Amino acid sequence: MPLISAMGRDCPPTRRACLRTLGLLALMGCVPLARPTAAGAQSWPARPVKVVVPFGAGGNTDIVARIIAQPLSEALGQAFVVENRPGAAGALGAEAVAHAPPDGYTLLMASLPQLAILPVMGRTGYDPVKDFAPISNIGTNPFILTVGPALPVKTVAEFVEQVRPQPKELAYAAMGAGSLNHLTMALFLHRAGLDMNAVQYKGGPAGLTDLIGGHIHAYLASVSHVAPYANSNELRFLAVTSESRVPQFPDVPTLAEAGFPGFRSVLWTGLLGPGGMPKEIVDRIAGEIARAIKDPSVRERLASNGVDPLGDTPESFAATIAADIAFWTDAVKVAGVEEK
Repeated sequence: MPLISAMGRDCPPTRRACLRTLGLLALMGCVPLARPTAAGAQSWPARPVKVVVPFGAGGNTDIVARIIAQPLSEALGQAFVVENRPGAAGALGAEAVAHAPPDGYTLLMASLPQLAILPVMGRTGYDPVKDFAPISNIGTNPFILTVGPALPVKTVAEFVEQVRPQPKELAYAAMGAGSLNHLTMALFLHRAGLDMNAVQYKGGPAGLTDLIGGHIHAYLASVSHVAPYANSNELRFLAVTSESRVPQFPDVPTLAEAGFPGFRSVLWTGLLGPGGMPKEIVDRIAGEIARAIKDPSVRERLASNGVDPLGDTPESFAATIAADIAFWTDAVKVAGVEEK
C-alpha cells in the first residue's frame, strides 16, 4: 500500500505526523504521489468523471461528447460531466488533460487537429503521443466541397475549369490558418493545380453567410454544418472527402470518384486520457463506448450530426493518430503554414 494512502485511525501519533508532512510535501511537488494502482483501477469510477471539450458548447466535438457521456454515465454508475474549455484551436483544453493525473477522472474529447496538426505546427505544450492514452475513436465527419451563387458550377470538373484560368482571383473560406478544412482545401488545390485565396474566419457561420451571399466562392465544410441547406437553391454540393459516399447525400460523389484518386480527409472525434492511465480503465471505457455505439438511438444521434459512428479499440485509435501525424506533417508543408 502506498505510504501516503496508508494513514488510518490506528496509526501512531508520530507516524500520523510523518505522513501529514509527506502529504504536504507531495502537494508541493517535492514527493511524487503514487500513480493509480490495479486496485484503484478496479474501484474506478468512485466519483464523477470530467470530460474536457476543448471548444465552446454547440460544436461537433461538444455534441459528440454529450451524446457519449449519457450511456457512459448509465453503464458505469457515475456522471460523466462535460466541461467546455476553449482556446488556441483546442490546444488549451488538450494541454490541461495532458497534464492531469492519469487516474481516469479527467478525459479529453478531442478532434484530429489537437493531436495531428497543432503539435506539428509547434503550437502546443504537450506531446501528442507520450502525453495521451487513446481510448476510442467515436466517429468520423467528412468535409463536403460546397459552392455558392458566385460560382455557378455543378461538378468538380466544372469547378476546376472555372478556377484554373483565374489564379488568386477567387476565394474560399478557411476556419483559421492550419485548421483541418484549410489544410484539406490546400491539398485539393495543390492536386488540382489551382490557386485560390484563403479567407480566414473565426467560425463556420460567418463563412457560410459569406458563401451564400456570394462574397466568397467555395467552402470545404463539415457535412453537419451544411446539411440544412441540402434541399435549398442557395448552395451546391460537389464532392465529399471521405473514402465512400455519405448516407445523407448518396448522390454526391467522393473526390476520388470525381478525378482525385486516393484523396481522403475526415475529421475524427475521439476520447483520450492522460498518458499513463491504467490499461484496465482505458479498456473498460472503450468497451462501454463500443457497446453504446451499437445502440440504434446513439447511432442515429451521431449520424444526425454528420458523424459516421465507429467506436474502435484503443490500439486502432493509436494507430490512426500515428498515421495522421505523419500525413498532416506533409500537409502543413504543402499548405505553407508557418510553425510558431
